[in-house]
Amino acid sequence: MHEKVVLITGGAKRVGAAICRRLHAAGASLMLHYRKSAGEARLLQAELNHVRGNSVALIQADLLDVAKLPSLVEQTLATFGRLDALVNNASSFFATPVGEITPQAWEDLVGTNLRAPLFLAQAAAPALRQAKGAIVNITDIHAELPLKQYVAYTAAKAGLSGLTRSLARELAPDVRVNAVAPGPILWPEDGQFDELARQRIVSHTPLRREGTPDDIARAVHFLLADAPYVTGVVLAVDGGRHIAL
Repeated sequence: MHEKVVLITGGAKRVGAAICRRLHAAGASLMLHYRKSAGEARLLQAELNHVRGNSVALIQADLLDVAKLPSLVEQTLATFGRLDALVNNASSFFATPVGEITPQAWEDLVGTNLRAPLFLAQAAAPALRQAKGAIVNITDIHAELPLKQYVAYTAAKAGLSGLTRSLARELAPDVRVNAVAPGPILWPEDGQFDELARQRIVSHTPLRREGTPDDIARAVHFLLADAPYVTGVVLAVDGGRHIAL
């Protein structure tokens, strides 16, 4: 990743921040996108630029605004002069039981988890082709094994898995496209899963423990830097949960 440039969405905190730290430590420069987490984004930028000056820039955008998505790529190129990788990490996640699904919820979940990655990939494709670069999408093990009451989210992540494979064919041989499908890594911040629910999920995970954000970051780094003959793969990083559900 030395002297490579990576655009990462939702990079200010949680798994996104772990990915930023891992790629930056490997030598990459980052265009770190955020929507509302300005404080966290600035702190992370300062932390990483203290290690290597002018290596991290910030860009704010609402990924639901499709017209503004090309500007993320344009600003990256204007700042760093190149783009070697795109990490589609940003995600909305909330329950949508049948009977309670609204057009607004569908727009949010599909817009963030599927539409934005597609249009960002499309905007980034020329620069990535030139750089012989790569895309990594962050999907979910529940894209294949649906999570009850999360109909719209599950559909969006399933679409992202399909998009990963389709783009891998469309952009080959110049650009590799893969995905990472996390299992129980970090729990939602709004308390959707109480302690009993968390224990139940972990008990059905073969490795019998939660993963860490850095587990996902390591997988992203592998797919970007150490897997030159890998494309069209959705890599489960879930302690084996996908074989135990």
